[in-house]
Amino acid sequence: MRSDRMKKGLERAPHRSLFKALGLTDREIQQPMIGIANSANEVIPGHLHLQQLSDAVKAGIRMAGGTPLEFYTIGICDGIIMGHEGMKYSLSSRELIADSVESMAMAYPFDGLVLIPNCDKIVPGMLMSAARLNIPTILISGGPMLAGEFHGKEVDLATVFESVGKVQTGEMSEKDLIEIEGCACPGVGSCAGMFTANSMNCLAEVLGLALPYNGTIPAVFADRIRLAKEAGFQIMDLVKKDIRPSNILKKKTFENAIAVDMAFGGSTNTSLHLPAIAKEAGIELSLQAFNEISERTPHLCNMSPGGPHHIQDFHRAGGVPSLMMELSRQNLIHREAITVTGKTAGENIKGKKILNPEVIRPLEKPYHPVGGLVFLFGNLAPEGAVVKRSAVDESMLKHQGPARVFDSEEEALKVILDRKLVKGEVIVIRYEGPKGGPGMREMLAPTAAIAGVGMDREVALLTDGRFSGASRGAAIGHISPEAEAGGSIAVVQNGDLIEIDIPGKRLNLLISDEKLKKRLSQWKPRKKALKGYLKRYARLVQSAHTGAILE
Repeated sequence: MRSDRMKKGLERAPHRSLFKALGLTDREIQQPMIGIANSANEVIPGHLHLQQLSDAVKAGIRMAGGTPLEFYTIGICDGIIMGHEGMKYSLSSRELIADSVESMAMAYPFDGLVLIPNCDKIVPGMLMSAARLNIPTILISGGPMLAGEFHGKEVDLATVFESVGKVQTGEMSEKDLIEIEGCACPGVGSCAGMFTANSMNCLAEVLGLALPYNGTIPAVFADRIRLAKEAGFQIMDLVKKDIRPSNILKKKTFENAIAVDMAFGGSTNTSLHLPAIAKEAGIELSLQAFNEISERTPHLCNMSPGGPHHIQDFHRAGGVPSLMMELSRQNLIHREAITVTGKTAGENIKGKKILNPEVIRPLEKPYHPVGGLVFLFGNLAPEGAVVKRSAVDESMLKHQGPARVFDSEEEALKVILDRKLVKGEVIVIRYEGPKGGPGMREMLAPTAAIAGVGMDREVALLTDGRFSGASRGAAIGHISPEAEAGGSIAVVQNGDLIEIDIPGKRLNLLISDEKLKKRLSQWKPRKKALKGYLKRYARLVQSAHTGAILE
């Protein structure tokens, strides 16, 4: 056993003495030791209940003859840190989480790992560590929040953000906003739409590192506790059979994840996280691969923020296994992929059916014939940019308009909320990329404000930053190279015409090559005073097309 390095033999008597100081018996010390990386804390609604899940995991491990040893990681709520300096620590925290799990699992050579995340960067951070460490590992997330209800209509966190803009226009009263604020997030769990957290929790299933329904069983359901116990049982089987992430994370596994992502219309942030996880597994995952898979994968689900359904509806309709089974009818899924169940993806989904054909539509009746995400290229984004096509109004799929340039999110948000936008404009928010932010802040506040003031069918927004999974409208992010790295977005000027062609996958600044080249030659990087972790992060992080990895 891997854990024998720290507990077996005469010379390990001092080590065993310290384990006994924890209250462990000789029998517990002799058994396989399973590390539990728990991201429970009291500042994220999606993580408040994770101790209960950890207790269930421990019960499963003990019943299967193992010894659980729990440790903790940090976790940050993107919703609470949205729109202020705190958001600079969101994406950057992914690396800290991956590093902290690696540090614990290398310092203490556990025989296996159970990962317990739930929200945004915590899920990919832990998955990155799993690929990096390559010891038997299983992930069990905290599960999605239930949707709230306001005057008989389902609402979620995105509703609250958009309601702020509606108050600004007089379409909604402050009294109604306060009422929505109190009911949109009814309890624990990751926010109820197909936002980043739920996208990644669902894709953890597809990647084969989580049990079926990990992404969709609501946080408050007893099924979630039972799933956690099963994860505890299953990690012991993975240890016994020595099934590791390297046996599971293959190129075809990532292709499955992209296909499912396109079919359910996931967050644009998946295009940051999947390449970063793949990189840790020694697999190259290009943005062009996303486009190729998107072109052959129909969009079958229409969940918030783009549509009316929520994760609880997706779960009742059959969840990820039923969606994968439907995609496999056109050979869009590699069925032979190994998973933590010990079975293949094909075996896991065998016999699954769509239980609600409106929530998960059949292949013959898709919401759109192609996938939910599109990657654009052109002189404004030589290395790519991303848009959630499924959340863009048809009238904005092709657009040409004058640029209105801002060097920070705050500058742009003030103009939007003051209702100073002009129909047809293309808002450009730059110096918000991984290096430039630093930390690549999410732009939910500006996109929600644009929707709230009723301009999401009339203006587009471009940024080298990123968007929340709850964003909708013609919001194009991850423009690479970013402004701080001397990308073309750094030299866009007010009034420049910008061409957006989502079906054609193009994003161009409509000036001559000579003029663009001259502007770029005259551009100089900004001097920015940074300290602490962000200073180190900004020095090492790469542009978004790499997955914002550190080099």
